[in-house]
Amino acid sequence: MMASVSGIATNTSFCILLLLSSLLFASSEALERPPIVKGLSWNYYFKNCPRLERIVGSHLQKVFKQDNGQAPALLRIFFHDCFVQGCDGSILLDGSPNEKDQPANIGIRPEALQTIEDLRSLVHKQCGRVVSCADLVVLAARDAVSLSGGPKFAVPLGRKDGLTFSINGTRNLPAPSSRTGKLLETFAARNFSATDVVALSGAHTFGRAHCSTFFSRINQTETPIDPSLAKNLSNTCPSAQSPNTAVLDVRTPNVFDNKYYVNLANRQGLFTSDQDLFSDSRTKGIVNSFASNEKVFFNSFADAVVKLSQLDVLTGNQGQVRAKCSVANKRKEGLVVTSVVEEAVDLRGHMSH
Repeated sequence: MMASVSGIATNTSFCILLLLSSLLFASSEALERPPIVKGLSWNYYFKNCPRLERIVGSHLQKVFKQDNGQAPALLRIFFHDCFVQGCDGSILLDGSPNEKDQPANIGIRPEALQTIEDLRSLVHKQCGRVVSCADLVVLAARDAVSLSGGPKFAVPLGRKDGLTFSINGTRNLPAPSSRTGKLLETFAARNFSATDVVALSGAHTFGRAHCSTFFSRINQTETPIDPSLAKNLSNTCPSAQSPNTAVLDVRTPNVFDNKYYVNLANRQGLFTSDQDLFSDSRTKGIVNSFASNEKVFFNSFADAVVKLSQLDVLTGNQGQVRAKCSVANKRKEGLVVTSVVEEAVDLRGHMSH
């Protein structure tokens, strides 16, 4: 009798341990993956384009080996696409005028836009026209970060491409001269926290900027600037119209790391919008935490990117899968394509459950 009671107790203990471990696993998995909007999925192309991420990553490795400046350029395209009218690939569309031509998008690199088109061609050749240009923008930005030394993280997919672009929407993009209060207000309207804002600003840990975007900062007194940096920038940019560029991160200009925040602590932020994060009491503590712990920055950056990548997305029959990233399909044809893709996604959703 005692033996059987002991056996029951042992089995009960084992079951409780099993339950606890499964709950811990579930909670840690939930922490690793932020919530996603309806219509997107972590494995959206699992059935109809299983090699998608391998194709994108492999091609970008070759591109960055030849031109590492395309990595920050691709990340910028992602930001400037998503913040205008959602992640719908509108920044890729040609037109006269178009989003790319607007003042907020000065310096968008044509080579990086071509890289997205090259990715579309490669992926569509392999899988057929099932992957949207909007999703390729997100994947290219994610890989630009990880292939430059930054965090590796999953992004939900399933966005459809929009049929229109927004000239007026580009005016909502935060300017390099913005103060922290304006940044926090602009991002809060889209449900981003102060931590999100500081983390996303860390995208300036690599890349270059044109003189016109930071010239006003050189002799500015409101946001302090390191004298040696000011002197170097004056030599690089004798005027705001100078065609020259300067690195965004004086320490490791081609690496995605947390040195951007170390720069701010040393008054070496290139933009006013960067340096003011260290002056404002609402963000200074976050800057310090990211400067002292790269892992904390990487985790916060990944979460903020996943959140940004889901702004006002088109899913299901709301958009299309463009046959060419710079041109919208004829409306009727686009809707036929998206309905076929959606059917496959629904099937996968049932299978995964």
